Amino acid sequence: MSVGKILLAVFGFFVVLAIVVGLWVMSIFNGLVSLQQGTDAAWAQVQNVYQRRADLIPNLVNTVSGAANFEKSTLTEVTAARASVGRVQLPAAGAPTDPQKLAEFEQAQAQLGGALSRLLVVAERYPTLTATAGFRDLQAQLEGTENRISVERGRFNEAVQAYDTAIKRFPAVIFAGMFGHSARPYFSASAGSDKPPAVQFDFGKKTDAPKSP
Repeated sequence: MSVGKILLAVFGFFVVLAIVVGLWVMSIFNGLVSLQQGTDAAWAQVQNVYQRRADLIPNLVNTVSGAANFEKSTLTEVTAARASVGRVQLPAAGAPTDPQKLAEFEQAQAQLGGALSRLLVVAERYPTLTATAGFRDLQAQLEGTENRISVERGRFNEAVQAYDTAIKRFPAVIFAGMFGHSARPYFSASAGSDKPPAVQFDFGKKTDAPKSP
């Protein structure tokens, strides 16, 4: 075999090797992109259900504020908590990458959920209010929304787990940093987080509304 043919064979070998390696790296890149897009899609669903809850709150506040002697401090707490959620700065697109920012968002949402739950508990003292169709409809919508929040948070954590695991596995771990991929934070699991806030009412309960002073 001539030297020219040997050089051509060696060159061909490296070309094929480069193509194989390129396809291999491309496969890793595409896999990480798909998992990253999965976390972004799951995050979008989380935002949708949280926004749904936020959109229901003004109607709830307007409904209960019409009840005579309803505790104004409770309404103020809900309104303030809703506003605090809007002040949390998150990325305009995609899931959060900063654990501290996600923790701030989660804390603000937890405060809003707690304030909302307290408002609904106070509402139980007003049987005339809880008997109205408008209030019952809002209660049902909020209950469904809280369930969806729990579900979508779980799905988001699953998507993040798959993504974070992939970027730490060999051989993806070699290229993850080069491709701009880094671990993303989870929603933390707090006590009772597996259950949505209780928003059920005993509409048959015979309780007199507080009398005017």
